Amino acid sequence: MKLNDETITRIAHLARLEVDESERGALLEDMNRILSFMEKLNELDTEGVEPLIYLSDEVNVLREDVIRQEITSEEALLNAPDQDGTYFRVAKVIDKSS
Repeated sequence: MKLNDETITRIAHLARLEVDESERGALLEDMNRILSFMEKLNELDTEGVEPLIYLSDEVNVLREDVIRQEITSEEALLNAPDQDGTYFRVAKVIDKSS
């Protein structure tokens, strides 16, 4: 499969990229080389080869979640620019007029 200028223009439009004429030739050449490499990979016999899902055999070694009260609500509200004694007060960001 070979790409042409029309394909480059379409890909650039879909990706919302601006490609000027001076870049177009190099981009076309690079993308054609990538596609040629992919075609080369398609020639390989992968029969019986298991798909690679994970790059390593490591298992998650995350710590257990532990609930801790490190700061009280009152202490947190002390630094709030605006609060009502229980909650932070913030500017309205969603308009429910629709």
